[in-house]
Amino acid sequence: KLGRVFTGWVQRSFWSTQAATASQNTCAADDNKATSPVPKDCPVCSYNEWDPLEEVIVGRAENACVPPFSVEVKANTYEKYWGFYQKFGGQSFPKDHLKKAIAEIEEMCNILKREGVIVKRPDPIDWSVKYKTPDFESTGMYAAMPRDILLVVGNEIIEAPMAWRARFFEYRAYRRIIKDYFNCGAKWTTAPKPTMADELYDQDYPICSVEDRHKLAAQGKFVTTEFEPCFDAADFIRAGRDIFVQRSQVTNYMGIEWMRRHLAPDYRVHIISFKDPNPMHIDATFNIIGPDLVLSNPDRPCHQIELFKKAGWTVIRPPVPLIPDDHPLWMSSKWLSMNVLMLDEKRAMVDANETSIQKMFENLGISTIKVNIRHANSLGGGFHCWTCDIRRRGTLQSYFD
Repeated sequence: KLGRVFTGWVQRSFWSTQAATASQNTCAADDNKATSPVPKDCPVCSYNEWDPLEEVIVGRAENACVPPFSVEVKANTYEKYWGFYQKFGGQSFPKDHLKKAIAEIEEMCNILKREGVIVKRPDPIDWSVKYKTPDFESTGMYAAMPRDILLVVGNEIIEAPMAWRARFFEYRAYRRIIKDYFNCGAKWTTAPKPTMADELYDQDYPICSVEDRHKLAAQGKFVTTEFEPCFDAADFIRAGRDIFVQRSQVTNYMGIEWMRRHLAPDYRVHIISFKDPNPMHIDATFNIIGPDLVLSNPDRPCHQIELFKKAGWTVIRPPVPLIPDDHPLWMSSKWLSMNVLMLDEKRAMVDANETSIQKMFENLGISTIKVNIRHANSLGGGFHCWTCDIRRRGTLQSYFD
């Protein structure tokens, strides 16, 4: 009973975040307020998703393994793939498919370099090695999606604690890079690492259909509990002083509160929600692509969208994805088509196969850099997921006053 009371209090508190932190927002909204200066030669500096991109981390598909079919994995995947996880959990993804994904990402890196972007890569690791903590056992997964685990805010790199047991040690692949950035002047923060004990998950989370998922999400019920803070960095998306986040299957209210306190008063963290039966990572649902410009998934409408329209934002509904029904998407939906990477306000990296979204960008006056990562999509991410922008040429501004 105490746990239910606490969870209810947390939810009520967070949904009134803006009112509860009004006094802090007054300070945060003041553009003249002094903030900690970024060291002149620091290679880490990024405030939003669209300033000119100068340096980026791109993930690796090498040695990628299927995560064991645990309760949190079941709650975040589609029923048609549950047999795949039960059969191959702890083993490599299909070798031929993985080989093609690796080649696609290598080509993506080459194209980024030709566009003048510095590219860094995580270290290859054997993710099939079993590990054990006092609270759980698992094998690893991959270092394919740096956006999931790293969040850059100004000159600070924040390591997310993660919520899947298969991703507990994923940070190890990035430590060499992060230490280099730290030695060059960047701030480096690791969020509290969860125990990932059984209490973090609703072991009886009832999902047998999309209808079940819709009902539970509408009620604010997710597989992760409020036992301890957890979050994936990809549930946050940046727009200068304002950072938007969703409560999802992998990000709980305690994790959001940790981020809110950590980033206050210079940044404001806003909770938004969507009609989404399986919320996990915000950037294929709500992808900010420019100042006051956002792609909003028409299949997962935002409950707070009027706040953005009243603030003068342009809300764009991306076209229906063209990816075939028979293409395997083991950990994602077709809406990876809107999971684009902005190289600046007028250049977007998009899937070479998604001609309809290419046309959408052209109508917006944004040129497209076309890259085929269809096999890499199968591992759970588009261009935004496969990257973490380390440096963008811009300054800290407010876009949502």
